[in-house]
Amino acid sequence: MELSSIKNTIARQAIDAWQNGNIDAWNSLFTKEAKLYDDGNPRDLQKFSRECIGHERFISIDKTEDNGLHVYGKFHSDTWGDFKTYFKFYLDSDNRISRLEIGQAN
Repeated sequence: MELSSIKNTIARQAIDAWQNGNIDAWNSLFTKEAKLYDDGNPRDLQKFSRECIGHERFISIDKTEDNGLHVYGKFHSDTWGDFKTYFKFYLDSDNRISRLEIGQAN
């Protein structure tokens, strides 16, 4: 899938790792204390990553916001089917992901 619409390098690397099922590359982009929120609810980032990478993926990237840190698109989950979603990345001062918000988009 074409990721050039994701202008932020870290977000693009994260989505690329996600799409390719590369958990090591994905994890390397996050701080040790990174937080995950799923539809506003806290989740364990490591557990989520282990369970979902390789079983979920973007079908299309429909738009980005906040300088490419917020990614919206059609998504496929082997468990939940197809739906619209967002991944919102928040970076710390060292350009590492300190927070990820995911959820269903309208």
